[in-house]
Amino acid sequence: MNNFSCRSLYFLPLVILMAALLPACKKDAGGVPSITGVRNYVASPNDTVYTSLVANGQWVVITGQNLQNPVRIEFDGVPASFNTALLAPSSAVVQIPAIVFSTIDTSQLYTIKYMTRAGSTTFAFKLGPAAPTVTAISNVFANPGDSVFLYGANLVLVQQFSYGGTPITSFHSSLDGTSLGFLMPAQTPTDQVTVTTRSGTVNFKIVATPTIVAVSNENAIPGDSVYIYGTYLKNIQSLSFAGASITSFAASADGSSVGFVLPTLTQSGPVSVTTKFGTATTVYNVNDIATGSISNWEWGGNFNWQWWGGANLNCGNPSSGWPPYNPDFPGNPSQYLVLKTASLSPGEGNTYSSYALLMNAAQWVPAAHMSDPAGNWAFKFEVSIPKGWNGGSIDILSGLGTYIARWEPWQVSPTTTAPYSTKGWTTVTIPLTTFRAKDPTLGEGKGAPISTIADLTGSTGKSACTVYIHNYSASATPTGFYAAFDNLRVVQIK
Repeated sequence: MNNFSCRSLYFLPLVILMAALLPACKKDAGGVPSITGVRNYVASPNDTVYTSLVANGQWVVITGQNLQNPVRIEFDGVPASFNTALLAPSSAVVQIPAIVFSTIDTSQLYTIKYMTRAGSTTFAFKLGPAAPTVTAISNVFANPGDSVFLYGANLVLVQQFSYGGTPITSFHSSLDGTSLGFLMPAQTPTDQVTVTTRSGTVNFKIVATPTIVAVSNENAIPGDSVYIYGTYLKNIQSLSFAGASITSFAASADGSSVGFVLPTLTQSGPVSVTTKFGTATTVYNVNDIATGSISNWEWGGNFNWQWWGGANLNCGNPSSGWPPYNPDFPGNPSQYLVLKTASLSPGEGNTYSSYALLMNAAQWVPAAHMSDPAGNWAFKFEVSIPKGWNGGSIDILSGLGTYIARWEPWQVSPTTTAPYSTKGWTTVTIPLTTFRAKDPTLGEGKGAPISTIADLTGSTGKSACTVYIHNYSASATPTGFYAAFDNLRVVQIK
């Protein structure tokens, strides 16, 4: 009994201390939070009170009570990161997280949930994507039962959808909301497409005017097979490529592409396709490595390489002497940079050492076009990848170092990958809106997109450029990387 009493007395101060701390802990937690409104994070008189908002990574101020100690803040069910220095009992400054509306729990749509140790509150707030738009239909010539896609933006949270007056009850939105897939209805489509989402309604007239969305190789050599990709590329009456008339070509059955053998070209110029329904012409020129050039690594062109960073200068001309001829990348007799790595460990890869292509400052966008929408311009390059590549992102970084575009063609879906390679040289087009900030949860290049071109290049439009490989995975990449890059450039696409 004496021993038991001693142990009890020994622990008594600890029990008393814990009992004393419990009210303090509860007091620190504050009362249950409440939200009274959301306003713009801009000084008066622009601190507008919001009743709804299009999600685009904006900073907002949540107002209410007992907001000082959150453990989690959710917008439409998606957690947001927060800085405790920006929190107060009656307000919380928070950035809206990147929200993929095609994947969210719709039961939490249009809500802000604020959780503290003392409790939680849910506030009704209409935060969603912008109204839907439709820009093209993959194949208006499709047979009943064939797969067809609408292309546009914000084609998510679809509530009603009709094609040519026929209701479509089964459809699928792409992850980024840029396409909506369905099966062509039985009757011949007429009139228009109507799509109603939680954000609005769009009507799109069913037409077959051709569009051009990409060219397989904008700087191919004579004798190469070249493909033009787009929509409604059927019933072609004429086709020209860099000013050269193409008289022999083959269009795909669904009108999504047309292929031909490239003749000898004498100039640069646009691509143009004319069908009985209309004409599509690119804003940009092909057979052109000078316009918007950041670097083409030619002695008489825009060399602009910093001579270090891990890439090696090679040439596709067997008679070049130096730089050395490389037979692994046929179809390009000019000079190019080759980047080669073994399998990358988790987190391996950076902007220097053996992982990068480093270029000096160049004019990305002419000063006269700095006010253009960022989506009107794109970063382009030619690349040749002879061996299957799986894992590791090719990151494109401007001199400001804030926004990154990640090129990951091996990423088939969010959960599936497959080795990626090219058949010779191909053109990669990355709209400037693909450049994104770092997201606290998803990582680099996965946050909010640039809102203006100046976000990427500064006010002058002139910036340095770094292209490098980085493994963001928690495991080693399944393969190494071996590729040649040429003709880095920024050009107008709209």
